[in-house]
Amino acid sequence: MKLRFLSVVAAAALLAACESAPESTGGQAGGGQVTPPVAAKAAQIAPGSMEDFIANVGDRVFFDFNKYALRADAKASLDKQVAWLKKYPTYSITVEGHADERGTREFNLALGERRANSVKEYMKANGVPASRLKTISYGKERPVALGSNEAAWSQNRRGVTVLGK
Repeated sequence: MKLRFLSVVAAAALLAACESAPESTGGQAGGGQVTPPVAAKAAQIAPGSMEDFIANVGDRVFFDFNKYALRADAKASLDKQVAWLKKYPTYSITVEGHADERGTREFNLALGERRANSVKEYMKANGVPASRLKTISYGKERPVALGSNEAAWSQNRRGVTVLGK
């Protein structure tokens, strides 16, 4: 566990050391504006692409401990996803249900399935055709945050919308 943690810290430090300085858009006199890297990347994202969906809409919603009911913030995120999916009807989606590490494998697979189905049913109720929606549960098998604390657990209790064609 300690080795994995040290590997993650070392990788983060290596990436931080490789960061490049922002480019100047002005002349050589130094009077130009500096273009932030985030703004430059946002300008390069094609509307209707998977990158557009993730960066501008958001691909995940979060759940409370041992719950699969959608919170108000999750519904707001899903409303944006539904609007985007209506605008770009060529995409089908798979909703992934995830859980934190607490509980048995079987319990978390069932909880992940209920979370994915909550997202799917909300999207169906708001106009996304059922033929475009699939679900899968990963339970606790694919955490995005490592750790045995509330900060990690809250990130792992999620539903993720994955675009497909």
